[in-house]
Amino acid sequence: MGSLLVAGTTSDAGKTTVVTGLCRWLARQGVRVAPYKAQNMSNNSMVCADGSEIGRAQWIQAVAAGAEPEAAMNPVLLKPGSDRKSHVVLMGEPWGELTARGFLTERAELAKAAFAAYDDLASRYDVVISEGAGSPTEINLRQSDYVNMGLAQHTGAPVVVVGDIDRGGVFASMFGTVALLDAADQRLISGFVVNKFRGDVSLLQPGIDMLGSVTGRPTYGVLPWLPDLWLDSEDALDVPARRTAGESEVLTIAVVRFPRISNFTDLDALAVEPTTSVFFTASPAEVRDADLVVLPGSRATAADLSWLRSTGLADAVTARVAAGRPVLGICGGYQLLGGAISDPAGVEGGGSSRGLGLLPVATTFFAEKVLARPAPTAYEIHHGVVTVTGSAAEFPGGCRDGVVWGTIWHGLFDDDAGRHAFLREVAALTGKPAPDGSVSFAAQREARLDLLADAIDEHLDTAALLALIEGGAPSDLPFVPPGAPKLSAG
Repeated sequence: MGSLLVAGTTSDAGKTTVVTGLCRWLARQGVRVAPYKAQNMSNNSMVCADGSEIGRAQWIQAVAAGAEPEAAMNPVLLKPGSDRKSHVVLMGEPWGELTARGFLTERAELAKAAFAAYDDLASRYDVVISEGAGSPTEINLRQSDYVNMGLAQHTGAPVVVVGDIDRGGVFASMFGTVALLDAADQRLISGFVVNKFRGDVSLLQPGIDMLGSVTGRPTYGVLPWLPDLWLDSEDALDVPARRTAGESEVLTIAVVRFPRISNFTDLDALAVEPTTSVFFTASPAEVRDADLVVLPGSRATAADLSWLRSTGLADAVTARVAAGRPVLGICGGYQLLGGAISDPAGVEGGGSSRGLGLLPVATTFFAEKVLARPAPTAYEIHHGVVTVTGSAAEFPGGCRDGVVWGTIWHGLFDDDAGRHAFLREVAALTGKPAPDGSVSFAAQREARLDLLADAIDEHLDTAALLALIEGGAPSDLPFVPPGAPKLSAG
């Protein structure tokens, strides 16, 4: 059995990209490979075939690997509910809530479950490619770490550190990542990968050579900036990148950027159509002027409803409907478009409120979370159960009243036929071009994964990486001073 941990100098350095690419590349070689991330923090998640919930990134990595997505691939999922509190999903099921301070005392229990999940995967697959979280050099958390070097110590996996050169300072951050670790952790840091490079690689070589000389570790390659690549979004950092040129001949789709937006990967399928331009906004003017407005999912429906009203966006949405202009609500957004919203279970703090009153539905929050796969591409993740209270037309996972659509289903538009039918109707209402029905979202996703695997094959030393996966960290890696005091948890 082989293993590798892909760490990063920072969040969003490219760990997810490299793990996804390696999973697809290894699968092409006939290797039975599984992705793994001990703990993910994201409001973008997915429901597996068995009803368990995992981070969206691990789901797409499993797709890249040709493996069935399962809870063991992301045993701990943190879904932020506020700046100081997160909802915890453990092995695919709701576990409870943790505060930032309380998390420090609960890590031992979460670590035990995470390590057991890894060991289970390792017993069933030839190779497990793990993704770290944040930076492995979070020295203030090292004693209780089970996601980065704590995981590497448990598994004995060699570690490759990815750095985002587009942000600048990549060599300093790579050196510092090694130099601030204690000797035991440094022995597993085996090399580097430079990500998002634009330009002539030969100009980078002196820096790569110097990094090798001061750390005694190789750089396994330089991945170029890939402008045509985007993967299922991991978190809100990716939201601004979804906007395309706002040309007058395309259907403009404005997505309201809630403070607690979640599962906004629903919009990925709409964005692949050449006749659409999808963008995220908190501007009432942009909401007023777009051809279609989408209220996406939310991790805090009541709080985002208050925010919607305080910003003037609620008035903009209501005015659109009065003018006969289309609006779509998905999950939390669907709940906001209705009437009464009650929370007797205290899921979001209790109490009741009234939605925008644009659909004849009411929502009640229950303590038990609904996790389901009602259709091949669709899935449900919600506490709020929506009931149709008046006359409305049917719509998959919800209902429709005039120019307002609502659905509790995520992933609805991943289905090509359903997406094209919906967009054709919106196009007819707005006078904009309709999709011709030729775009397959699943095919585009596969093409992106293959593009990434092609980049791994072309730009990384895959033979050396494969030897590292199979043989583990080299035994002669030098210590890089100053190193940290012994902080490992034993």
